[in-house]
Amino acid sequence: MRFIVTGGAGFLGSHVVERLLAQGHEVVAIDNLITGRWLNLEPLARDGRLGFLQQDVTEFIAVDGEVHGVFHFASPASPGDYLALPIQTLKVGALGTHKALGLARAKGARFLLASTSEVYGDPAVHPQPETYWGHVNPVGPRGVYDEAKRFAEALTMAYHRVHGLETRIARIFNTYGPRMRPNDGRVVSNFIVQALRGEPLTVYGDGRQTRSFCYVEDMLDGILRLFESDHVGPVNLGNPDEHTVLELAELVREATGAHVPIEHRPLPEDDPKVRRPDISLARRVLGWEPRVSLEEGLRQTVAYFRQIVGDITEESDRRAGR
Repeated sequence: MRFIVTGGAGFLGSHVVERLLAQGHEVVAIDNLITGRWLNLEPLARDGRLGFLQQDVTEFIAVDGEVHGVFHFASPASPGDYLALPIQTLKVGALGTHKALGLARAKGARFLLASTSEVYGDPAVHPQPETYWGHVNPVGPRGVYDEAKRFAEALTMAYHRVHGLETRIARIFNTYGPRMRPNDGRVVSNFIVQALRGEPLTVYGDGRQTRSFCYVEDMLDGILRLFESDHVGPVNLGNPDEHTVLELAELVREATGAHVPIEHRPLPEDDPKVRRPDISLARRVLGWEPRVSLEEGLRQTVAYFRQIVGDITEESDRRAGR
């Protein structure tokens, strides 16, 4: 089969591309490389079944030939990115989703939207089920990402209801693993990079806020099961094991062997106090739940970042003449 993956050079998008190629499919990855990296796709480029289109998906998407499925992953996804690129984030959630849906409709292809747990905002219901409508500040700084994804979900369902398009919506909770950018601003990559560099771990607020971390391979299994399922509405995909940020910091120190202190900074505006998925629906309709423990996932992620951080340090030393 032949698939389109928007945001295909990003963290999650590139893993989707790799998994589809491994299954024997053809893939066209589309990315404007604002937050995605060609480095993520370069090892796959030798495969003649991978095509690449460098383009902003807010513009008309023209792809020749048949397409069986569209995986829409294009969007800045880390706080540092969408806070620095607020208008681009809103445009890709609205115009980009519209263009990707239009492509899927024109090709008669199934469409999967990569949505997010951020649609729940700073939740007043815990854990968060798909039936919860969320608690989002639409005019706060984080609203550019939250509302972009909420609009994308509404548009996706409108295409399903009006045009009969086959659609799937994955509400993705915190995911980590190889190919995260060292400077993407997410808590797992932040902690690991700081620990490997011997720097204090930056904890915002008192560190008692909670998150639920899903290893990327588990997330891929859930995404592909959802795509192949008959379930149309949103499905939470994430790890229901909940940890405080301080607990994560300690686990990262253990995984890296780094003896570094913790440095507290003010909590950002509208930062969620809790985050944990109710995955009862995913268990029931997909037969899916995460299997990789946080400790094991961190070990594999740290191994990846040891090489990445080493490469960055060597490059910095060369430029400084050391």
